Amino acid sequence: MSIEDMICCTVKDAVKALYGQDVPEKMVQLQKTKREFEGNLTLVVFPFLKISKKKPEDTAQEIGEYLVKSCEAVAAFNVVKGFLNLVISGEAWLALLADIDANARFGHKAATDGSPLVMIEYSSPNTNKPLHLGHVRNNLLGWSLAQIMEANGNRVVKTNIVNDRGIHICKSMLAWLKYGNGETPETSGKKGDHLIGDYYVAFDKHYREEVKELTAKFTADGMTEEEAEKKAKEEAPLIREAHDMLVKWEQNDPEVRALWKRMNDWVYAGFDETYRAMGVGFDKIYYESETYLRGKAKVEEGLEKGLFFRKEDNSVWADLTGEGLDQKLLLRSDGTSVYMTQDIGTAEMRFKDFPIDKMIYVVGNEQNYHFQVLSILLDRLGFKWGRELVHFSYGMVELPNGKMKSREGTVVDADDLMALMVADARKTSEEAGKFDDMSEEERSEIARIVGMGALKYFILKVDARKNMLFNPEESIDFNGNTGPFIQYTHARIRSILRKAGTEASLPANRVSGNILNEKEIALIQKMNEYGAAVAQAGKDYSPSGIANYCYELTKEFNQFYHDYSILREEDETKKQMRLVLARNVAKIIKNGMSLLGIEVPERM
Repeated sequence: MSIEDMICCTVKDAVKALYGQDVPEKMVQLQKTKREFEGNLTLVVFPFLKISKKKPEDTAQEIGEYLVKSCEAVAAFNVVKGFLNLVISGEAWLALLADIDANARFGHKAATDGSPLVMIEYSSPNTNKPLHLGHVRNNLLGWSLAQIMEANGNRVVKTNIVNDRGIHICKSMLAWLKYGNGETPETSGKKGDHLIGDYYVAFDKHYREEVKELTAKFTADGMTEEEAEKKAKEEAPLIREAHDMLVKWEQNDPEVRALWKRMNDWVYAGFDETYRAMGVGFDKIYYESETYLRGKAKVEEGLEKGLFFRKEDNSVWADLTGEGLDQKLLLRSDGTSVYMTQDIGTAEMRFKDFPIDKMIYVVGNEQNYHFQVLSILLDRLGFKWGRELVHFSYGMVELPNGKMKSREGTVVDADDLMALMVADARKTSEEAGKFDDMSEEERSEIARIVGMGALKYFILKVDARKNMLFNPEESIDFNGNTGPFIQYTHARIRSILRKAGTEASLPANRVSGNILNEKEIALIQKMNEYGAAVAQAGKDYSPSGIANYCYELTKEFNQFYHDYSILREEDETKKQMRLVLARNVAKIIKNGMSLLGIEVPERM
C-alpha cells in the first residue's frame, strides 16, 4: 500500500472515530506540502468541518494526533489554519524506495484482454511531397500519446491515413510525365518522396507561368485584373490536364493507375525511411483511395434512413442546425465525395477491423470544426465512440525564419531537419570533449540519440495546443530544460553504477529512517509522483506533462548529487541506499523518456 493510501485510510478512520461519521475517499484531499512549510504531504481539513463542527485548527489538530498514533507512515505534524502538514517517517520513505526498486515498470499499468481499445491516428501525409516540420510535430505527438495511453493500461492501435488520391497527386504525376525524362529514385539518387515533391513544385512553377501569361492576355482583352486572374487559373492548360488525369484515375484508366501506383510506391519507400529515422511506426495504414467509396456508400445509407437530405442539384447534406452548427455538404452534385465523406468511410473500415472503444485523431487545430462535425455525423450513423471521439488538436510549429509553403518548395524538410540535429549534436558533443574515448561507431550512435532526443524533447515539452517556434540551437544544450540535459544525467548515473561494480541493494533488516537526508526524501517523493504524472498525461492527452516531470526529476537528482557523494560515502548502508536511489532515478528517467519516444544512452 502506498503512503498516500495508508494516510487516506487512516484519515477516514480518524473522522469516524472522532466525529462518528463515514466519509468517502474523494473527500480526503492530499497534496504536496508547500516548500515554505515543514512536512511532506498536506491534508486539506476544510471538507470535514461540517462533520466536526469545530474550527479548522482544532479539527486539524485532532486528526493529526490520531494519525501520529495510528499510522506508521506519519512521524509528526503541524497545523497551518485549515491545512494539516504531515511529516512522513524515514522508515516509510525507505519502504517506498524498496517498492519502487522492485517494480521495473513502476508508475505504468499493464493492459489486459479486457482493457479499452484506443485507436490513435497520426501522420496523415499526402503522397505528393515529403514529410516536413509540421509532420514531425504530428508524428512525435501521436507516437508519444500512444505510449502514454499504453502506460495507462489501454490496448492501443496506432494508425495512419494516407491521402493518396486527388488533384494534388495528379499534379505531381503530370509534371513527372512532362518534365521528368523517366527520372527515378535510382537514377537521381533521391529518396522517392523527395523526387515526387520536386515535381509538385515544378507543376506549380509552370502553372503560375501559364496563369501569368493568360492573365496578361485577358487583361489586354479588357477584363479586370481580378476577373482575368480567376479565368486564367481555371483555363491554364496544365490545370485542365491535371483535372483530365483525375477523371481518368476515377475511371480506373490502366495507364494512369499504373503510373499512380509506381510513383506512390516511390513515396512510400521514402516515407518508411523517414519514419524509421524518427522512431515512429504504425500498426495499420489506411489509404483514402480505398476508403472514399465506402464513405459514399455510408452517406447513401444515411440518406435512405432520413439522417441526411438531398438538395435539388442532387448534392447530399447533413442538417446540423439542431446542434447549433450549419448544414454540411457530404456529396457534391456530381456524386463525388468531400473530406468529411472520406473520414466517414475510413471510420467504417476501422470499426470493422477493430472493436474500438475510443478514437483519437492527432490533427492540427485548423481542423477543429471538421472534427466537431465528424463527431456528430459518426454518432448519427451509429458508431458507439462517435460522440466521444477525441480531436487531439495541436498548434503550428515554425522555425525562426518563418512559415512553410509546400507548393513553393520552401518547406522545412523532415529528413534535412533530423540530419541537421544529429550533425549539431555531434559537433556540440565533440566540442564539449564527450567523445574523447569513444569509437567512431559509438560516436555516431550517441550523436543520433542525442540529436533526435533534442528534437523530440524540444517539441514535446511544449503544450500541444500552443503554436511553437522550434529553435535547433536552443534544443541542443546540456544544461536547462532540454533533452540532452536529461540524457546526460541518465548517462552520469549509469556511469556511477558501473564504477560501483556490484549491484546495490537495500539492507534486508529494518534500517532506521534517520539515514535519509532531506534531499534524499525529496528525491523519493518526486519518484513516487511518476505514476500520477503518467495518469494525468493520459487524462489530459499531454506528452508535455511527462517531459516536464522528467525535467523536474532530473533537476531534483542533480541538486542532491551536487551536495552529497555516492561512491565516496564512507557509511556502507548510506552508500548502498544512494546507489539504489540513483538506479531508480535512472530507471524512471528511461521509462519516462521512452513515453516521449526518446532514447537515453548508457554513456555520453
